[in-house]
Amino acid sequence: QVQLVESGGGLVQPGGSLRLSCVASGINFSIYLMGWYRQAPGKQRELVARITSSGRIMYDDSVKGRFTISRDNAKNTVYLQMNSLKPDDTAVYYCNAFWTTASDYWGPGTQVTVSP
Repeated sequence: QVQLVESGGGLVQPGGSLRLSCVASGINFSIYLMGWYRQAPGKQRELVARITSSGRIMYDDSVKGRFTISRDNAKNTVYLQMNSLKPDDTAVYYCNAFWTTASDYWGPGTQVTVSP
């Protein structure tokens, strides 16, 4: 059974930092494209950052220079370090593991709220 579990969300003031983690089980983690997405109220889910099995990284322009994605294949874990957080970063953050269209998995999400 495939399971992705996110953690690390919470309430933080503008300018603060959070580190999200996503632990995967039931998949050959090292071959998967891992991504972080977010969905704010009333908006569509959007890609924040992703990292390939070989370590190639892509960021959405809105988070470049502030967020860092990384992965630890030995721990089946992908991270998202979020610095200089802004109120616009408030959303539910989801972890995604993708290999093929038939092997595309999501976690339940973790809430990030940036507010004074």
